[in-house]
Amino acid sequence: MKKLIAVSGSSGDDDNLSKFALDSAERVGHYIAEKGGVLICGGKDGIMEAAARGAKRGGGLTIGILPASKEKANKFIDIAIPTYMGYLRNYLLITSADAVIGIAGRWGTLNEISLALNLAKPTVVLKGSGGWADILSRPELTEGYKTRPYVAESAKEAVQLAFSLLDCQPR
Repeated sequence: MKKLIAVSGSSGDDDNLSKFALDSAERVGHYIAEKGGVLICGGKDGIMEAAARGAKRGGGLTIGILPASKEKANKFIDIAIPTYMGYLRNYLLITSADAVIGIAGRWGTLNEISLALNLAKPTVVLKGSGGWADILSRPELTEGYKTRPYVAESAKEAVQLAFSLLDCQPR
C-alpha cells in the first residue's frame, strides 16, 4: 500500500514565506513521488501548492483536504476533498497521513504538527524554512519531551527520514 505523506506549511498569504521554503516544498513533493508515496496536504496555495507541483513533476498523486469547497484547490491537486470544516480539517489531514513533514508554517501548521506528535505519527520539520518548523527544530524547546519532531536540514533528508521512520514502525 502506498504511503500517504502529509506536507504541512504556510499558505500563500504568509508574508514571511521564503523562496527557500517554497523551493524546498517543491523538492519535498518531488522526492515523495519518486519514492512512490502520495502527497496529502491542505490543498491550497503557498507551501501546499509548491509541494503538490513537485509531486506532479515527479509523476505522483496528490490529495488536498480543503477547508471549504474543492474550487479552492490549487491546480496540482488530483483529488480534492472539500470538508467545509475550516481548521477542523487539520485533524482529517493528519489522521489520514502516515508521516508528516512541516515546512515553515504559522498557527495552522503548529496545530497539524502538534496533532501528529500527539498521535505518534512520524513527524519531521525542515530547519531553515522559517516559521514553526524553525522554532520546533531548536533542541532546547523540545528537550525532555517524549515525542518531538525529527529535524531535517534539506528536502531530500526530510523525505528520506519520513520514509525510514515508517519502515521502522511495527506493522
